[in-house]
Amino acid sequence: MRIEEDLKLDFKDVLIRPKRSTLTSRSEVDISREYLFLHSGLKYQGIPIIAANMDTVGTFEMARALGRHQLSVALHKHYGEQELSNFFHEHCALAPTFYSMGITRADYDKFCRVREQTGESIRYVCVDVANGYTKSFVDFIHKLRKAEPHITIMAGNVVTGEMTEELILDGVDIVKVGIGPGSVCTTRKMAGVGYPQLSAIIECADAAHGLGGLICADGGCTSPGDIAKAFGGGADFVMLGGMLAGHAECGGELIEQNGVKKARFYGMSSCMAMDKYAGGVAAYRASEGKEVLLDYRGAVEKTLQDILGGVRSACTYVGARKLKELSKRTTFIRVSRQLNEVFGAS
Repeated sequence: MRIEEDLKLDFKDVLIRPKRSTLTSRSEVDISREYLFLHSGLKYQGIPIIAANMDTVGTFEMARALGRHQLSVALHKHYGEQELSNFFHEHCALAPTFYSMGITRADYDKFCRVREQTGESIRYVCVDVANGYTKSFVDFIHKLRKAEPHITIMAGNVVTGEMTEELILDGVDIVKVGIGPGSVCTTRKMAGVGYPQLSAIIECADAAHGLGGLICADGGCTSPGDIAKAFGGGADFVMLGGMLAGHAECGGELIEQNGVKKARFYGMSSCMAMDKYAGGVAAYRASEGKEVLLDYRGAVEKTLQDILGGVRSACTYVGARKLKELSKRTTFIRVSRQLNEVFGAS
């Protein structure tokens, strides 16, 4: 047993310090990015925000809605083969859509069948596991990269620089960073495992960028300001679940409660998800997610306006004319616990 004494930070622990700027309007800020992926060689251009691969968020409808604004979606992995084939044949978006998969033989075989039906239509893959530190996960990445040298692979989740470096060297283009910060994730409570998300982003981004790789901050953002902090900390992409949940484009059941329309939102390791897709929680494990009811929010357009407007605003406060400049111009200031409690800094 050992204890690390270094201070680790979450989004709520900091604010971005304003700096002198020559910008006169948020409209002058360009929040799109261009990347050349290390292993696939593909070029990316778009707004680097991705809807999470949860069955209530990572839907075909969300992909169509976000694609119109150059944002991406990681589709959930529970769509049928024919549904996926039809979508990738027909869908033409301004930003990439990720095919999501686990690491079982069934996951790989399904991907191969859909890939065979769609040809070159699938160019981005999200390999998603709760624990990105296992040998089986690394072995799967080797297998996938060898079979698909020209596909962009996003994979995780991890929270440390060492594992970020290993995954990039193993063939991952975008490392997904975050264990436990999600609004419907209970891993920190059930397993006692996790890492403060902002520090994870800063440390993993430093490791990835040193090798020419990229990271995606996955989880913990509850407001546009948190997204700005993630980008300021060095994230290349930011993945959102709860912030995009409860909209018309989402999956999940709608119910009426006391005359108010509500939408079910749950983690993919929750009892709800495992009952739905695995016949219940296996005897050897516990649920590490929860279910919540959110107010139904209608079409996602208004939320997107708030998110993109907030990120643009952050850029103007520090004088970043382009999103790529934000991390270079970000200085975080720590805020006291008392200030958090009184003002709800996030």
